[in-house]
Amino acid sequence: MDLEWALQWGWSVLNACLYLLLQPFYYISILIVALGYRRQMLLERKLFHTRIHSWAAETWRVVWSGLLAGMALSALGMFVSVHLNPTSIVCLWIATLLLMLVRVRYLCLAYSVGLLGVVQFFLNVASGWQPGGALGTSVAAIRGLDIPALLVLVAVLHVAEALLVRWQGGKAAMPLFVEGKRGRLVGGYRMEDLWPIPLLLLVPAQGGFMLPWTPLFGGDAGTGYMLAALPVLMGFSSVTLGQLPRQKAVLTSNRLLLYSVALLLLSLLAAWWSPLILLAALFSFLAHEALIWYGNIEESRLSPMFVHPEQGMRVLAVLPDSPATAMGILPGEAIYRVNGMVVNSRAELHQALRINSAFCKLEVRNLQGESKFVQRGMYDGDHHQLGVVLAPDEHAGWAVSIQPASIYRIVAMHIGARRRKAEQASKAESTHLDTMDQ
Repeated sequence: MDLEWALQWGWSVLNACLYLLLQPFYYISILIVALGYRRQMLLERKLFHTRIHSWAAETWRVVWSGLLAGMALSALGMFVSVHLNPTSIVCLWIATLLLMLVRVRYLCLAYSVGLLGVVQFFLNVASGWQPGGALGTSVAAIRGLDIPALLVLVAVLHVAEALLVRWQGGKAAMPLFVEGKRGRLVGGYRMEDLWPIPLLLLVPAQGGFMLPWTPLFGGDAGTGYMLAALPVLMGFSSVTLGQLPRQKAVLTSNRLLLYSVALLLLSLLAAWWSPLILLAALFSFLAHEALIWYGNIEESRLSPMFVHPEQGMRVLAVLPDSPATAMGILPGEAIYRVNGMVVNSRAELHQALRINSAFCKLEVRNLQGESKFVQRGMYDGDHHQLGVVLAPDEHAGWAVSIQPASIYRIVAMHIGARRRKAEQASKAESTHLDTMDQ
C-alpha cells in the first residue's frame, strides 16, 4: 500500500511539473523580470556611463531564489487544498495580466485574488444571473473559486516575499539622480524585485491519490487529490531618498510580515464564517496599497541622505570589484580627504588622485561623522574615480522622473530619464528670446 501511494504521489508530481513547463505564464513572468532588469541596466549606463548590475545575473538570481521559494511553499501547500481547475487558473492569470497593464506591481496575487473575491461576492448576490457562452464559463469559474483558500495562499506567499525582501531586497537596488522638493538634484535608490514562483497546489480530484491526512480546505478524508501547477509572480517596488537600501528592505520586510499575519487570520476566519470573505478580499488589496501609501508618506518626511555635506563628497553607490570596494567604502559615507587634500567637487577629487598616481590615501567619514582612514595601491585599469558613484551636483546632466513602472515602459525600454543641461539651455534661450521681443 505504501509503495502504491508513493508511485501515485510521484506520478502526480511529475504530471504537475510537466504541466507547469507547458504553461506560458511562468515564461511570461521570467520575460517580464528580464526586461525589467535590462531597462535598469540601460538607465545605469545613461546616468553613470557604466553598468552597476548585470541584467542576466540579476534575472538568474530571482529565478533560482523563486524556484527555492516555490519548492518550500509547494511542500507547505500539501496541507492546504485549493478548489482549482484549469479554467480557474486561466481566470486568475487573466485578471493578473489585466491588472499588470495598469501597473507592473499589480501582478501580485493580493490584487487579483482580492478583486476576484469582491466580484465573486456580487455574483453570488446576483445568483439568478446565468449568462451563456464564454462569459458564462468565466462567471462559473469565478463563482467556483475557493477564495478563503486562495487568500491563505496569498498570505503565505507574502510571508515568503517578506523573507526574500529581507534576504535579497537591497542587492539589485539601483542608484538614481532625482529632483528633490525644491528642484535640487538628490541621490536615491529604486528597489524593484520580482520573483517568479512555480507553485504545485493540492486540489480535490476524483480518482486522485489518497492522503494520510485531511488538508485544511480538503473536505472529507476520502476525497482524492491531484497536484495542479500555478505559476505566480510576486515582488515589491520602492524608492528611497532618505534611507540606505538595506534599511528600507528590513522595514518593508517587517511590514509585509504584519500584513501577512493579519490576512492569514482574516482568511481563516472567512473559511469558518463566509460573510467575512468580502472583508478578507477587500483587506487583501486595500491593506497592500495602504502599506505602499504609508511608505511614500514616511519617505517624504525624511531628509535626503545622498546630498553632499559642507565638506567632502557623499558616496551614493560603489561599483563591484572596484578600488572603493577593496578599501571598504560604503554607500552613504563621505570622502573627505584624498592624498591629504580636502575634496569638495569632482574636479578636486581628480586633482587629488593625480597627486600620487600609484597610491591613494583617503579619509572617509560615515553618517555619524566618524573618520576612518583607508589606502590602496592604484593599478592600470582601475576606475578613474575609484569606482564610486557620487551624489549629484549642479553639473549632473541627467535626472530620473519617479513614476510607477508600467508594462509599456518595460517593453519599450522607456527609462524615464531626461537631460537637464539641454532643458536648462532651452529655458535660457527662451528667456533670451522673450527679452529681445520686449
